[in-house]
Amino acid sequence: MTATPSPKPGPVRVRAEDLRTFSAALLEKGGLGPEQARTTADVFVWAALRGVDSHGVARVPAYLELLAKGVANAQADITVESTAPAAAVLDADRAPGPVALCAAADEAVRRARNTGIASVGVRRTVHTGAIGYYVSRIAEGGLVGIGFVAGMPNMGYPGARGPAVATSPLAIAVPARERAPLLLDMATATIALGKIRQARANGTPLPEGAAATEDGTPTTDPEKAAMPLPLGGAKGAGMSLAFELLTSVLVGAPIFAAFHSDAPEGRKHRQNALLIAVDPAAFGDPDGFTAAVDDTLDTLKALPVADGADGVFYPGERSASVLAERGEQGVPVAPKAWRELTRQAERLGIALPEAMS
Repeated sequence: MTATPSPKPGPVRVRAEDLRTFSAALLEKGGLGPEQARTTADVFVWAALRGVDSHGVARVPAYLELLAKGVANAQADITVESTAPAAAVLDADRAPGPVALCAAADEAVRRARNTGIASVGVRRTVHTGAIGYYVSRIAEGGLVGIGFVAGMPNMGYPGARGPAVATSPLAIAVPARERAPLLLDMATATIALGKIRQARANGTPLPEGAAATEDGTPTTDPEKAAMPLPLGGAKGAGMSLAFELLTSVLVGAPIFAAFHSDAPEGRKHRQNALLIAVDPAAFGDPDGFTAAVDDTLDTLKALPVADGADGVFYPGERSASVLAERGEQGVPVAPKAWRELTRQAERLGIALPEAMS
């Protein structure tokens, strides 16, 4: 008689605030100050609440490793340099991305209140996390937030062999009056590296044109896939290269050229970013703007629905819906991530948050 296989364990659901407190406690044990730990945990839980689990609390162990190895600087001396009222450069001194970019977002908002539009470049940070969080932070203040990030090359480029450019993301948040803000948060890659790893673990094929082998040959075999391919081919690759110029090169911290050179520090992990805040009040009536945003989104939602479609959605709408659901029912933490968080909690002497029934 053949034994019935045991069902795979499902995710553990935890209240968002409990998960935030737990994550912050782990990060503080890892070396961050209380405020920095809370800020970083906020970014992780924000992503998890919106269904972006790849950038959620599963990232906590990775950040603990970055801190332990000294790749991320727990005692970073963050400085802001500026020669113009509407522009500044924040030197992160290898602070974790959430710490550096939250400070940059707040600085951009403060300056934009006076100048109408302001940009803050961030250099020498470590893994920015969910970039949508920072532009959303700007939008919470009634301003439009725009963000770009450049990182280590890990994606193909048309005509080049091997990893050439980064899967650099772009995010835009536009405040509305009654509706959830529009939030566009996208990478320049067809598929995330995490999705490749997930497909490899599950033994499922990858979509056509999404990934390539180490030498750049397209493949659907997750075992052979070594890097993602750019979204839209030359379009995504061109955007990534442009973001390198608009962030890294602009703030005097090039990544691409150093990575592809013989410089000993060229492959040391680092990221750069540019955040822009736009105050609608500088262009006219801010209340009229948000009302018109609502009208635009309402018009989109009222378009005829195509056969087989669930509806017409604008960027950020579905994640706002996931936020509402997970806010009530708890944040699901995948078994693998929960095991690793449990291991870190035991190692650092932190109590696990209570799972919801």
